[in-house]
Amino acid sequence: MPAIIPLPAPDPDPEDVARGLADLERHLAAQTPTAPPPATTHNTAPAGLPVRAESKRVRRLRAEVAEAHEVADLQEDETPLLVDSPKVRKRRKAAHQAARLHELAKNPQMRAWQAARMRRTLLTALMVALTLALAWSTAGVQHFAAENAPAWSPSWVFAWLVEPFMSIALLGIVGARAYLGTRGQPLNDPKLVKIEWLFLGLTLGMNAWPYLPWVAESFSLSRLVLHILGPVVAVAIVTALPIILAAFARLDHDRVGDRAGEGLTGLTYSGNGHDRVRRTAADVAPLIERTQKLIAAGTLPAAPSAYRIQRALRCAMDDARVVRDALKEVA
Repeated sequence: MPAIIPLPAPDPDPEDVARGLADLERHLAAQTPTAPPPATTHNTAPAGLPVRAESKRVRRLRAEVAEAHEVADLQEDETPLLVDSPKVRKRRKAAHQAARLHELAKNPQMRAWQAARMRRTLLTALMVALTLALAWSTAGVQHFAAENAPAWSPSWVFAWLVEPFMSIALLGIVGARAYLGTRGQPLNDPKLVKIEWLFLGLTLGMNAWPYLPWVAESFSLSRLVLHILGPVVAVAIVTALPIILAAFARLDHDRVGDRAGEGLTGLTYSGNGHDRVRRTAADVAPLIERTQKLIAAGTLPAAPSAYRIQRALRCAMDDARVVRDALKEVA
């Protein structure tokens, strides 16, 4: 069999080669998996350079810069400075309350209430002190009245009753004068004053007698002072109480006005006494009426002097002069 001689292959066409390469590339692209897109970043890189992902430090610094820009913009707004702080608010509230209290203190009704409260407090304190002073002297009076009687004997027991019944009578008189004094009608009848001094004198004498130098076996000044302390305090309270109550009764609560900027009313003077009586007679009308009652009762003469009127009514001397002049006008 004859041998087969292979023929040489023809040269490939360039278009066929290009077509084959394109088919090969499409086949490889279909077989290769798609890569994920790169992470988006906020950094910008110059053209031609690759973009890198931001680090944690860069992101933190970028957030701080953004926050600083926002704070700077807010700091330019002065509205928070117009809002009062708690401390300023508290101080303004205290100042407002102080101004209201100051304005209220000038109100005549408020001044009358304050005077009534103070008068009640003083009267209570003085009456309690008077009661304690009379109770203090009870032991001294009992020692005087018992005259060394045996303990729990009838004389010794009844001696304890001497000071209480005198004290109760004295407190009754003082209480009546105090009550009338708070109502602007001081009770200054000479008979009542003499009765008060009689009770106080008896209490003082009975407390001091056993400890006087010519009576006591051994004189002691400290014991004498200790035993007369109660009666002395009682005498002082009984003397001072009518004066204090009369002063409260003469208070003029309208003297400080309630208009802004008005202070104490100053003293006024007039060259004509008759004009002054016409101007102030209405203000002292209650004093004139009381003076007329005292004249009718015989306590004051028909034409009393200003001094006598002042002593009888326990009023100011200026008011007493006005009352005197008014009575002369009426006569």
